[in-house]
Amino acid sequence: MANIVSLIMQYLTPDMIGRIASALGLDRSTAQTSIGASVPALLAALAGTATHAGGAQRLADAANQGAGALDNITAMIGGHDGYADRGAQMLSSLLGGGQQTMLTSAISKFAGVGQETGGSLLGMLAPLVMGVIGKQLGSGGVSPSSIANLFAGQKDNIAAALPAGLRDQLRGTGLLESLQGAAGTASAAAGQAASAGRTAVDSGYRAARTASATPTNWLYWALPVIAIAALLYYMWGTPTDRVATQTPVAAPSSLVVGGLDVNKHINDNLAALRTSLQDIKDPVSAAAAQPMLQQVTDQLERVVGMTGQMSADQRKTLSGYINPSMASLNQLFETVLAIPGVAPVVKPHIDAIRAKLTTLTITA
Repeated sequence: MANIVSLIMQYLTPDMIGRIASALGLDRSTAQTSIGASVPALLAALAGTATHAGGAQRLADAANQGAGALDNITAMIGGHDGYADRGAQMLSSLLGGGQQTMLTSAISKFAGVGQETGGSLLGMLAPLVMGVIGKQLGSGGVSPSSIANLFAGQKDNIAAALPAGLRDQLRGTGLLESLQGAAGTASAAAGQAASAGRTAVDSGYRAARTASATPTNWLYWALPVIAIAALLYYMWGTPTDRVATQTPVAAPSSLVVGGLDVNKHINDNLAALRTSLQDIKDPVSAAAAQPMLQQVTDQLERVVGMTGQMSADQRKTLSGYINPSMASLNQLFETVLAIPGVAPVVKPHIDAIRAKLTTLTITA
């Protein structure tokens, strides 16, 4: 089965996130951050339920009910008809009141929203999560064993999608017990690569010191080791890392409109965009990047809205600042979109960002 976190996030379209934000009285950026953290946290809690006596059966019943109503669920999210309250009641039956309260508290603290808002958000998301699970496990019906197997097989994906700060909030609550041992593989691989690079560099240093007694020979020993270290970095560095290295962000010149230094504003947001894109390695990290991508989109839209206040010369200055960055950004966009499973998650954001940057390069 595909990554369950990514599958759920595909249902949470920008339009739906906007409806949730409006219903909860949140700005879009806060709503996205809250949703991106809530989905894996909710899955982690439900994974724990699947390991308890009778828990898998309760989850199977909820998934079977939600699968048939998934389209209605997505239409009702963000509405004002008591949907969130009904979802919260369902979540209480699945987790128990104590665990539901601890989960709500952790989400609220992490996202910086009130306890009531955090509870309503989880109430909105819970039926959607169970509906997606039910749909993915098949129309023939979800069994306790199939849902238990699903959570057991997805624990690495769930753990990898949990923001570090939220993981800290959940420690000691018991909600992460089902994920023990998960999400260590990627970190371990990265650590091994870094360790290998450090070992090679340290070996080169020691070789240079040892050979210092014979100055004519030290380069003979040190250069191959340095070359190995460089090769390790190149092999373990991602394509997006190399693109970013080749295209540093230039220091912006000043273009002040309405009290805003527009070029600096653009520069800061493009830097954030590059960083966010470079962090995307798979559908899970793509889902985690959505809040930042939306924030960049919103900030670019702010500048688009100011273009009517700019003179023709200022529009030319702005266009001349953005245009040199477009080639490297487009290369970075295409690199990210080529990662398996990522395009469905981030392509709408990338298309919106491209469109706004194109608008800002039009001079007349």
